[in-house]
Amino acid sequence: MTKKDKSKFPPAPADRRMGCCKVESIISVDDRGQTVLPKEIREKANIRAGDKLAVMSWEKDGKTCCISLIKVEEFTEMVKDLLGPMMKEMFKK
Repeated sequence: MTKKDKSKFPPAPADRRMGCCKVESIISVDDRGQTVLPKEIREKANIRAGDKLAVMSWEKDGKTCCISLIKVEEFTEMVKDLLGPMMKEMFKK
């Protein structure tokens, strides 16, 4: 590793990298359970006041290990893309 590389770990082999995922920020949860998405992230994701976000979670060994946010419009499109062909096939008969 070079001095420029701040990571304690060597990079994962290319076949094991998750190209879409990275740590963008560290945020805190206040006493009321609220968080603030940093301005840079809101701008990058084009999140505006009033936007609705779906909260998605993944479990491992019975515990929630990951939480992700996705714009409801994007989530709706994903669901349509996944279920649309299946629904057409079901009602074809």
